[in-house]
Amino acid sequence: MWKQAIEDAVQKIRKNIEGHPGLFPHITEGNRYQWGENNDWIEGFYTGMIWLSYQYTGDEFFKKAAEEQVQNFRERLGNNVALDHHDIGFLYSLSSKAGWIIAKDEEARQLTLRAADKLMQRWRPAGQYIQAWGPEGDPKNGGRIIIDCMLNLPLLYWAYEQTGDPKYRDIAAIHAEKSRRYLVRGDDSSYHTFYFNQEDGTPIGGGTHQGYHDGSTWTRGQAWGIYGFALSYRYTRNPLFLDTSRRLARYFDKHLPEDQVAYWDFDAPIEEGTPRDSSASAIAAAGVLELAEHLDDKDPDKAFFQDAAVRWMASLVRNYSTMSMPEAEGLLLHGSYHVRGDRGPDDFMIWGDYYYLEALMRMERGLKGYWYE
Repeated sequence: MWKQAIEDAVQKIRKNIEGHPGLFPHITEGNRYQWGENNDWIEGFYTGMIWLSYQYTGDEFFKKAAEEQVQNFRERLGNNVALDHHDIGFLYSLSSKAGWIIAKDEEARQLTLRAADKLMQRWRPAGQYIQAWGPEGDPKNGGRIIIDCMLNLPLLYWAYEQTGDPKYRDIAAIHAEKSRRYLVRGDDSSYHTFYFNQEDGTPIGGGTHQGYHDGSTWTRGQAWGIYGFALSYRYTRNPLFLDTSRRLARYFDKHLPEDQVAYWDFDAPIEEGTPRDSSASAIAAAGVLELAEHLDDKDPDKAFFQDAAVRWMASLVRNYSTMSMPEAEGLLLHGSYHVRGDRGPDDFMIWGDYYYLEALMRMERGLKGYWYE
């Protein structure tokens, strides 16, 4: 089943490259992505899918396409296009860092280090956190962190490993610990965002931007936490990060509906038409596969999480994939972006497609994505 799903995905990725040269997928319309410029937080996922396709097939067509996109990312950083946010890790880990990991392209390595320096500009020493969105001092977002940042931190950990400069590692680890303390609740659920006083870092309170309400658990945020804390453990070996990933994963699994694919928020009323978020389940599946790698074979959670990944991915393949839709441009149906904002409440999500493919390839071929070497 995994092999069939991968080959369907690779075929669709090839068609997308051929049909939309030089463009990147954005939020969808029907069974088609909207295609546009490299100017959002999501483009790296598409490039990452192309690199995965190259590693799976060995076909130079995919390598050439990925390298052309890396050049686009080089221009984007050079021109500082829409980079006033923390998602630089999403953009450059899956594009130029992937190019370094696969091809040992020194120019791609240098580009990725420059991207890490750009992300470091988000560090706010007074509050000891990486600001998620907007310029420094912004009255709305100046004191905000969000759980998505956990998947941007690997860019900084990697920069430390490449340069030996501890500033990258230290800032990433401090932000991860702050996220553990303030974004993860005592019942193992999570806030989407948390606010701090910009002047001195005093904690103000948790909230949401895309979830059902401030105290709810946005499923994609929970999934970011599962994977992100597992990766922070990989880089730091801080056992608190591993425990946090484990707790978040148990909560995620416990609160899934019968078909094993998440609704958009664990606290949203379940009614006819309540949106799912297949992308949350895909991220979580990739995350628990990473988590399981760090557990001892005697730990019963290792087998539990490996089984959970199979359960979740089997439902995605059978019930949510576009394998029976050859003209579809996306891989997973029923992803959601911003339900309350009525933006992409039930569409393809390129990040969902990426993590779905990453998880499939991890299970089928042992290919692990580009969060670490």
